[in-house]
Amino acid sequence: MSFPQPKPEVPQVPQCLLRTIDCQQGAVRAVRFNADGNYLLSCGSDKSLKLWSVSRGTLLKTYSGHGYEVLDADGSYDNSQLCSCSSDKTVILWDVATGQVTRKLRGHAGKVNCVQFNEEATVILSGSIDGAVRCWDTRSRKFDPIQILDEARDGISSLKVSEHELLTGSVDGRVRRYDLRMGQLHVDFVNSPITCVCFSADAQCTLTSSLDSTVRLLDKSTGEMLGEYSGHTMKGYKLDCCLSSKDTHILSCSEDGHVYCWDLVEGSLTLKLPVGKAVVQSLSFHPSETCLLTAMEGRVQVWGVEPEETEDVVEVGEVVVKKEKM
Repeated sequence: MSFPQPKPEVPQVPQCLLRTIDCQQGAVRAVRFNADGNYLLSCGSDKSLKLWSVSRGTLLKTYSGHGYEVLDADGSYDNSQLCSCSSDKTVILWDVATGQVTRKLRGHAGKVNCVQFNEEATVILSGSIDGAVRCWDTRSRKFDPIQILDEARDGISSLKVSEHELLTGSVDGRVRRYDLRMGQLHVDFVNSPITCVCFSADAQCTLTSSLDSTVRLLDKSTGEMLGEYSGHTMKGYKLDCCLSSKDTHILSCSEDGHVYCWDLVEGSLTLKLPVGKAVVQSLSFHPSETCLLTAMEGRVQVWGVEPEETEDVVEVGEVVVKKEKM
């Protein structure tokens, strides 16, 4: 006698608001998880970068040194360093513990939209409205970039690094994938200015969002369109898109105050998450858990699958002790 196979669990999506953080740094331009997902970075229009505990919603440190609003940030794999970029045309490398500027990198001719460490945090890559990606050696004493990639014909809006590959999205409507090991450049044309690009977790696909209010999933090696996802509004703002940590869902910000979440395979809208009444400026998905960060106006919101317990019950012998979570 054979028993039927258990049904696979339906992948869950974060739809329960766990906490709201009032960042008090003007408009939050970008929100990012750190490498392990325990902390978050918020980039403010008041020129500050802030580090927060995700589980408690408490402010851990404020990093001040930019001359204009901060547009993007990233944390190193070992949580010892941060990098950020700004409308002041600079990229800053920070020491997490002291909050001091380790180095300020100048060279871009306009505001710097996006920044990311490579996996070893030995290189910072920054993309600017000047159309160039600059690669900076974090260990060098020289302040010149080690490489400049200037193939784009318009501003760089987004970039992502994965092992030896770099993915960039540009206002010229092209997604460029640089194979840094082989010295090759692959270009896919999307007939609309690109706002955000990312790799899938399995590194087989790329995701792009653009100002025609469409998110597209492309096969990385062939450029073949695997899926188109629409319904949201993205016509005038540079907004984020991402994949869930297990590549089951595609998520996008929207100008109508919602985060849209689609099933990757079916292409159907799984969830329309009501965040608020303004534009959802930025989002970030936890690297391993089903947890989402969203940024709207001056607030960051943390979303999970189910509400967190407010207290633990611990049995000590015959006495029941209620232990409140801090």
